[in-house]
Amino acid sequence: MEVFQELLTQNVHVFLPARTPKALLAHWSLMKQYHLLPDQSVQSLPKGDSVLNFSDAEDMVNDTELGDPTNEIVEQELAIADRRCKREIRLLEREVGRWQVLVDSVTGISPPDFDNQTLAVLRGRLVRYLMRSREITMGRSTRDQTVDVDLSLEGPAWKVSRRQGTIRLRNNGDFFVSSEGKRPIFVDGRPIMQGNKYRLNNNSVVEVYNRLT
Repeated sequence: MEVFQELLTQNVHVFLPARTPKALLAHWSLMKQYHLLPDQSVQSLPKGDSVLNFSDAEDMVNDTELGDPTNEIVEQELAIADRRCKREIRLLEREVGRWQVLVDSVTGISPPDFDNQTLAVLRGRLVRYLMRSREITMGRSTRDQTVDVDLSLEGPAWKVSRRQGTIRLRNNGDFFVSSEGKRPIFVDGRPIMQGNKYRLNNNSVVEVYNRLT
Protein backbone atom coordinates (compact mmCIF):
# COMPACT_ATOMS: atom_id res chain seq x y z
CA MET A 1 0.00 0.00 0.00
CA GLU A 2 2.97 2.33 0.72
CA VAL A 3 4.24 1.80 -2.83
CA PHE A 4 0.96 3.01 -4.31
CA GLN A 5 0.89 5.99 -1.95
CA GLU A 6 4.37 6.92 -3.15
CA LEU A 7 3.21 6.65 -6.77
CA LEU A 8 0.37 9.05 -6.08
CA THR A 9 2.71 11.51 -4.38
CA GLN A 10 5.26 11.45 -7.22
CA ASN A 11 2.64 11.68 -9.99
CA VAL A 12 0.13 14.19 -8.71
CA HIS A 13 -0.23 15.67 -12.21
CA VAL A 14 -1.20 12.23 -13.63
CA PHE A 15 -3.76 10.84 -11.16
CA LEU A 16 -7.04 12.43 -10.21
CA PRO A 17 -7.21 13.99 -6.73
CA ALA A 18 -9.82 11.42 -5.65
CA ARG A 19 -7.57 8.47 -6.51
CA THR A 20 -6.49 6.48 -3.43
CA PRO A 21 -3.79 3.85 -2.86
CA LYS A 22 -6.53 1.27 -2.32
CA ALA A 23 -8.06 2.03 -5.74
CA LEU A 24 -4.65 1.71 -7.40
CA LEU A 25 -4.11 -1.64 -5.70
CA ALA A 26 -7.44 -2.98 -6.94
CA HIS A 27 -6.72 -1.81 -10.50
CA TRP A 28 -3.20 -3.30 -10.40
CA SER A 29 -4.60 -6.64 -9.17
CA LEU A 30 -7.03 -6.82 -12.09
CA MET A 31 -4.29 -6.08 -14.62
CA LYS A 32 -2.12 -8.76 -13.05
CA GLN A 33 -4.97 -11.28 -13.20
CA TYR A 34 -5.34 -10.78 -16.95
CA HIS A 35 -1.57 -10.59 -17.63
CA LEU A 36 -1.68 -6.93 -18.67
CA LEU A 37 1.33 -5.67 -16.69
CA PRO A 38 4.45 -4.75 -18.69
CA ASP A 39 6.65 -7.23 -16.79
CA GLN A 40 4.23 -10.10 -17.45
CA SER A 41 4.30 -12.40 -20.47
CA VAL A 42 1.39 -14.46 -21.75
CA GLN A 43 2.14 -18.16 -21.80
CA SER A 44 1.82 -19.72 -25.23
CA LEU A 45 -0.53 -22.61 -25.82
CA PRO A 46 1.03 -26.07 -25.86
CA LYS A 47 1.73 -27.51 -29.26
CA GLY A 48 0.39 -30.78 -30.56
CA ASP A 49 -2.91 -32.57 -29.98
CA SER A 50 -2.99 -31.87 -26.26
CA VAL A 51 -4.93 -28.60 -26.70
CA LEU A 52 -8.50 -29.05 -25.46
CA ASN A 53 -10.97 -27.01 -27.50
CA PHE A 54 -14.70 -26.54 -26.95
CA SER A 55 -15.74 -29.38 -29.28
CA ASP A 56 -13.47 -31.84 -27.46
CA ALA A 57 -14.86 -30.79 -24.11
CA GLU A 58 -18.42 -31.16 -25.42
CA ASP A 59 -17.70 -34.70 -26.63
CA MET A 60 -16.41 -35.64 -23.19
CA VAL A 61 -19.70 -34.71 -21.54
CA ASN A 62 -21.84 -37.73 -20.75
CA ASP A 63 -25.33 -37.03 -22.08
CA THR A 64 -26.90 -39.45 -19.61
CA GLU A 65 -25.68 -37.32 -16.73
CA LEU A 66 -27.48 -34.28 -18.17
CA GLY A 67 -30.93 -35.91 -18.31
CA ASP A 68 -33.73 -34.59 -16.16
CA PRO A 69 -34.44 -36.64 -13.05
CA THR A 70 -37.48 -38.88 -13.25
CA ASN A 71 -40.59 -37.28 -11.83
CA GLU A 72 -42.89 -39.98 -10.49
CA ILE A 73 -45.89 -37.63 -10.31
CA VAL A 74 -45.53 -36.64 -13.97
CA GLU A 75 -45.08 -40.26 -15.02
CA GLN A 76 -48.24 -41.22 -13.14
CA GLU A 77 -50.27 -38.42 -14.75
CA LEU A 78 -49.03 -39.43 -18.21
CA ALA A 79 -50.05 -43.03 -17.56
CA ILE A 80 -53.54 -41.93 -16.46
CA ALA A 81 -53.93 -39.73 -19.56
CA ASP A 82 -52.82 -42.63 -21.77
CA ARG A 83 -55.41 -44.97 -20.25
CA ARG A 84 -58.10 -42.31 -20.66
CA CYS A 85 -57.28 -41.83 -24.35
CA LYS A 86 -57.34 -45.59 -24.98
CA ARG A 87 -60.72 -45.86 -23.26
CA GLU A 88 -62.15 -43.07 -25.44
CA ILE A 89 -60.82 -44.79 -28.56
CA ARG A 90 -62.52 -48.05 -27.57
CA LEU A 91 -65.82 -46.20 -27.01
CA LEU A 92 -65.57 -44.57 -30.43
CA GLU A 93 -64.84 -47.91 -32.07
CA ARG A 94 -67.99 -49.34 -30.50
CA GLU A 95 -70.09 -46.43 -31.75
CA VAL A 96 -68.91 -46.84 -35.34
CA GLY A 97 -71.20 -49.81 -35.79
CA ARG A 98 -74.18 -47.76 -34.62
CA TRP A 99 -73.84 -45.02 -37.18
CA GLN A 100 -76.90 -44.97 -39.38
CA VAL A 101 -75.60 -42.69 -42.07
CA LEU A 102 -72.12 -42.53 -43.50
CA VAL A 103 -71.03 -39.24 -44.98
CA ASP A 104 -68.62 -39.28 -47.89
CA SER A 105 -67.24 -36.38 -49.85
CA VAL A 106 -68.54 -36.23 -53.38
CA THR A 107 -65.70 -36.57 -55.86
CA GLY A 108 -65.52 -37.04 -59.59
CA ILE A 109 -64.97 -40.77 -59.16
CA SER A 110 -67.16 -42.22 -56.43
CA PRO A 111 -67.01 -45.73 -54.98
CA PRO A 112 -70.03 -47.99 -55.53
CA ASP A 113 -73.08 -46.45 -53.85
CA PHE A 114 -74.71 -49.64 -52.64
CA ASP A 115 -73.44 -52.54 -50.63
CA ASN A 116 -75.04 -55.10 -48.36
CA GLN A 117 -75.75 -52.48 -45.68
CA THR A 118 -76.83 -49.48 -47.79
CA LEU A 119 -80.58 -49.00 -48.33
CA ALA A 120 -80.52 -45.69 -50.20
CA VAL A 121 -78.18 -42.88 -51.24
CA LEU A 122 -78.88 -39.18 -50.88
CA ARG A 123 -76.64 -36.92 -52.94
CA GLY A 124 -76.07 -33.27 -52.13
CA ARG A 125 -73.96 -30.61 -53.80
CA LEU A 126 -70.94 -31.38 -51.64
CA VAL A 127 -71.72 -34.52 -49.65
CA ARG A 128 -73.44 -37.83 -50.20
CA TYR A 129 -75.25 -39.69 -47.44
CA LEU A 130 -75.53 -43.47 -47.26
CA MET A 131 -78.77 -44.54 -45.59
CA ARG A 132 -78.10 -47.69 -43.56
CA SER A 133 -81.16 -47.69 -41.35
CA ARG A 134 -84.87 -47.95 -42.09
CA GLU A 135 -85.39 -44.53 -40.53
CA ILE A 136 -83.09 -41.50 -40.53
CA THR A 137 -83.48 -37.88 -39.48
CA MET A 138 -82.31 -34.83 -41.38
CA GLY A 139 -81.85 -31.22 -40.37
CA ARG A 140 -79.16 -29.09 -38.74
CA SER A 141 -76.96 -30.61 -36.06
CA THR A 142 -76.18 -28.52 -32.99
CA ARG A 143 -74.20 -29.05 -29.82
CA ASP A 144 -77.30 -30.31 -27.99
CA GLN A 145 -78.96 -32.24 -30.82
CA THR A 146 -77.61 -34.26 -33.72
CA VAL A 147 -79.30 -35.63 -36.81
CA ASP A 148 -78.31 -38.40 -39.20
CA VAL A 149 -78.23 -36.15 -42.28
CA ASP A 150 -76.63 -32.85 -41.29
CA LEU A 151 -77.54 -30.33 -43.99
CA SER A 152 -75.09 -27.77 -42.59
CA LEU A 153 -72.37 -29.78 -44.34
CA GLU A 154 -73.80 -28.46 -47.60
CA GLY A 155 -73.21 -24.84 -46.59
CA PRO A 156 -74.97 -22.13 -44.52
CA ALA A 157 -78.07 -23.74 -43.02
CA TRP A 158 -79.36 -21.27 -40.44
CA LYS A 159 -82.84 -21.41 -42.05
CA VAL A 160 -82.95 -25.21 -41.73
CA SER A 161 -84.66 -26.56 -38.62
CA ARG A 162 -82.68 -28.71 -36.22
CA ARG A 163 -85.20 -31.50 -36.91
CA GLN A 164 -86.36 -30.77 -40.46
CA GLY A 165 -87.72 -34.16 -41.40
CA THR A 166 -87.52 -37.95 -41.34
CA ILE A 167 -87.07 -40.47 -44.14
CA ARG A 168 -88.55 -43.94 -43.53
CA LEU A 169 -88.47 -47.19 -45.47
CA ARG A 170 -91.72 -49.13 -45.36
CA ASN A 171 -92.07 -52.88 -45.53
CA ASN A 172 -93.26 -52.68 -49.15
CA GLY A 173 -90.00 -50.98 -50.19
CA ASP A 174 -91.35 -47.43 -50.53
CA PHE A 175 -89.49 -44.45 -49.06
CA PHE A 176 -91.48 -41.64 -47.45
CA VAL A 177 -90.26 -38.27 -46.19
CA SER A 178 -92.08 -36.56 -43.32
CA SER A 179 -91.85 -32.79 -42.88
CA GLU A 180 -91.28 -31.80 -39.24
CA GLY A 181 -89.68 -28.34 -39.46
CA LYS A 182 -91.23 -24.89 -39.46
CA ARG A 183 -90.42 -24.42 -43.14
CA PRO A 184 -91.66 -26.82 -45.84
CA ILE A 185 -89.66 -29.50 -47.60
CA PHE A 186 -89.86 -29.47 -51.39
CA VAL A 187 -89.95 -32.83 -53.20
CA ASP A 188 -89.60 -32.47 -56.96
CA GLY A 189 -90.81 -28.88 -56.59
CA ARG A 190 -93.87 -29.77 -54.49
CA PRO A 191 -94.00 -28.25 -50.97
CA ILE A 192 -94.56 -30.66 -48.08
CA MET A 193 -95.82 -28.75 -45.05
CA GLN A 194 -95.16 -29.61 -41.41
CA GLY A 195 -96.96 -32.79 -40.31
CA ASN A 196 -97.34 -34.16 -43.86
CA LYS A 197 -95.41 -36.85 -45.71
CA TYR A 198 -94.70 -37.68 -49.32
CA ARG A 199 -93.49 -40.71 -51.24
CA LEU A 200 -89.99 -40.50 -52.69
CA ASN A 201 -89.17 -41.90 -56.11
CA ASN A 202 -85.81 -42.83 -57.54
CA ASN A 203 -83.82 -39.65 -58.29
CA SER A 204 -86.36 -37.44 -56.48
CA VAL A 205 -85.07 -33.97 -55.66
CA VAL A 206 -85.53 -33.08 -51.98
CA GLU A 207 -84.92 -29.40 -51.28
CA VAL A 208 -84.83 -27.55 -47.96
CA TYR A 209 -84.13 -23.86 -48.58
CA ASN A 210 -81.82 -24.56 -51.50
CA ARG A 211 -80.11 -27.45 -49.69
CA LEU A 212 -80.48 -30.29 -52.19
CA THR A 213 -80.37 -33.80 -50.72
